[in-house]
Amino acid sequence: MSHDDTTPVPAAWLALREPEDERARAAVTDGLLDHLALPAADRPLRVVDLGAGTGANLRHLAPALAARGYAQEWLLLDHDDDLLRRTADAPAPAGVVVRPRLGDLAGLADALGDGADLVTCAALLDLLRPDQVADLAAALADAGVPALLALTVTGGVALDPPHAHDDALRAAFDAHQRRGGRLGPDAAGVAAQTLAAAGARVLAVATPWHLGPAAPDLADAWLEGRAGAAVAQDPALERDADAWLAQRREQLAAGRLRAVVEHVDLAAAPAAAPR
Repeated sequence: MSHDDTTPVPAAWLALREPEDERARAAVTDGLLDHLALPAADRPLRVVDLGAGTGANLRHLAPALAARGYAQEWLLLDHDDDLLRRTADAPAPAGVVVRPRLGDLAGLADALGDGADLVTCAALLDLLRPDQVADLAAALADAGVPALLALTVTGGVALDPPHAHDDALRAAFDAHQRRGGRLGPDAAGVAAQTLAAAGARVLAVATPWHLGPAAPDLADAWLEGRAGAAVAQDPALERDADAWLAQRREQLAAGRLRAVVEHVDLAAAPAAAPR
């Protein structure tokens, strides 16, 4: 799938991807939290979630933080009021206070000014421009706040079996992700470099998706979104993309399609106390 940073992401897509996001992150989150060296659990941990969506990042991280003894106060920032209302209306995990706030990355400075111990996001960095990532890194450095930035796509995709149109669709899809100056598949590398240049100690850990017949609805939506974005970028690919999608769906239905979609989680720990 491919979205920009102002168009609301469909809630149905967020629901489809959440189980695979959870599987991809399950084995690595504890190590990333260790790297961040969070404060002692003698008061509630204040967490800011950028682009919070339906609250999937909250549902993933809150239990991991609770297992470390943290009560938690989460500020959920998103520009989609409908998603925020859904998340606010859902029961919060035990020991967690949730506050929704309509806003985006531009509101991070105010959120940090209210006090924060951790900034987090999931599947957001690829939607940002380089200047927005630089602003994020600067805000984190100025506040001395660690960040856990999860599930950034890298552009790496391995499809089995291969198809003659894979490379053309890959190039068009990646170009579509870069439209409007967005970082797209370059986001993880640029963010890691920018955070490090701002003084953070950055740990990058692979969190790939593994798609196939075990979750056919997610795989089908991913295939359709990939073909659609490629054609939106290069309409001349429409016939090839239609043929590719039809064959991939046949392979998926037959249980023969596998796809590895590379993602990266970044943990950025401040090098020193807040300035």
